[in-house]
Amino acid sequence: MAEVQALVNELATKLRKRKVEGSRETARLTAELFRTVISQQRVSSAALVEVVRDVGQQLIAANPVELAVGNIVRRVLRIIRDMDLSPEVGGLTLVSQGDDGDIVEEDDKPFLLSDAISQTILHPPSLVAQLESKTNLVCHFEGKDKTPSSWQFKHQIIEGVNDLIEDINTCHELIADQALELIHQNEVILTLGHSRTVKKFLYAAKEKKRSFQVYVAEGAPKHLGHVLANELAEKHLQTTVIPDSSVFAMISRVNMVIVGVHAVMANGGVIAPVGMNMVALAAKRHAVPFVVVGGTHKLCPLFPNNPEVLLNDMRCPSELLSFGDFSDCMDFSVGSGSPLLHVVNPAFDYVPPELVSLFVTEIGGYHPSYIYRLISDYYSADDIVLQQKPAS
Repeated sequence: MAEVQALVNELATKLRKRKVEGSRETARLTAELFRTVISQQRVSSAALVEVVRDVGQQLIAANPVELAVGNIVRRVLRIIRDMDLSPEVGGLTLVSQGDDGDIVEEDDKPFLLSDAISQTILHPPSLVAQLESKTNLVCHFEGKDKTPSSWQFKHQIIEGVNDLIEDINTCHELIADQALELIHQNEVILTLGHSRTVKKFLYAAKEKKRSFQVYVAEGAPKHLGHVLANELAEKHLQTTVIPDSSVFAMISRVNMVIVGVHAVMANGGVIAPVGMNMVALAAKRHAVPFVVVGGTHKLCPLFPNNPEVLLNDMRCPSELLSFGDFSDCMDFSVGSGSPLLHVVNPAFDYVPPELVSLFVTEIGGYHPSYIYRLISDYYSADDIVLQQKPAS
């Protein structure tokens, strides 16, 4: 267990020092860590949930702004709960209590799998029957994880986490496959900053011989739009770099806005790089579709006003001004060195759902009003709040 805790501390340190860039990479590293944590555990499902929660809280505390960490924690918890409740998990040994109180394993009874499937399909159990039978069914776990049932249960969970990692690794390609459905011939696309998802999305349309033009807002203060513009030009895409302040002036020439975001909230709003709200407002004013592309690992089941959500992160002032530019504005006369000039450099904007036209994920395109359904598919209501308040 010491080795596992060392891995947890290592990832937490990377998150705290902001050495992991991008939600996709953060989600992948988090899921891989939980795969290792689960493989080393020898506990029941209830205890496994607590272990995942504890590790998740450590990672979230290391970088509360990176919501992808909490998303993956909740996805793993959903996998555990689904495997625990599923009657078709091959590794669970269902046992029943006889009239004399003795436990009789189902494996000791003559039982045909085909008959069971037929009975389940033709005569599905009612809710009342399921509730009544729940008290008579016991999932048998050994504390040392030496029984075939508990081993198979853990194996099923690890397989589910492997599928989650595969989804994260392939989300860009699956999103890019939908490019032809949105980008048409001779259209003008506008984007802001640098997004790997948007880049691959535009690449896919270009590879399918679609001819279109891209306006790239530079994305101050880091000017990551310059990087994206150079990469698009290398792929022979007609690209134009514009300053962020010119978005409203250029939006009337644009057919569609395609952007990447940091996180998608439960109400359909998005947390995106700073300046994105201005682009969304301009697109709404000129009736230009505002399309968000991103993997389902960015779906956050929290609302923007939730206390757990840290909507913004203040970056280093040196991205705007070097220290030499404002060192003369420091007031050293009183000995405190209090500044006469303050530099505020927020990292993110919040874009409300009414400004978003469409979400494109690896499983398809959805309207913001449908986000609640996706969240209910991926997360359990028991895991929305990860940090349990102590009882008073």
